[in-house]
Amino acid sequence: MSAILEKTQSKLQNDEKQALLDLIGDNWSHCRWLNTLSLLENTGARKISSSQRFLDANEKILQHCFEEHRHAWYLKKQIKKLDVAACPTYEPQYLLAPVASKHYLHRLDVAISRIIKQRTQPDRKALVEASYLWVTYAIEVRASSLYDTYQSCLELMHSPISVRSIIAEEENHLAQMKADLAAWSDDWRTWADEIEQLEDALYQQWFAKVASEL
Repeated sequence: MSAILEKTQSKLQNDEKQALLDLIGDNWSHCRWLNTLSLLENTGARKISSSQRFLDANEKILQHCFEEHRHAWYLKKQIKKLDVAACPTYEPQYLLAPVASKHYLHRLDVAISRIIKQRTQPDRKALVEASYLWVTYAIEVRASSLYDTYQSCLELMHSPISVRSIIAEEENHLAQMKADLAAWSDDWRTWADEIEQLEDALYQQWFAKVASEL
């Protein structure tokens, strides 16, 4: 990694951390942030369900879908520690960057599916399976980073909120995805670099819109 790229990434990480500290310091912003994370987790679970044929749903898929839904519920429950009446639904007024947040995972899915189609020319079933693996991998890499940073900010601010239980499950998901991708292709790490860069660009756009509302 070049010195310029390292400096750029360091600045982005510092900006992200400062934005998280700012929103934790404002109760209403923090409630909407938790609700936005819940929306993203719920959207992920719904995408997993919709992408799978009913007869193809195995134990691993069902467990992953269940855990993503549980994360969405858990984050909703955490809101009550800040305000018992805040953010009852996913309506726009209860979210940060509502339009970008609702479309973020879809944009990622479309972009990754396009790469898979161009590189492997898969049939529909192979495309669904590969897209599930790569979209999930990209999300888990991001979740591990974001939740770790968020948890450290929560502790700095002595917040009653915690996402430690989510971090543990996301780490397990990521390890599972790496194993599945290694079985999918010997060249998976080369793919991973490109997929992570693609996701990072979409994430930076999304987080900038979130931060602009603080």
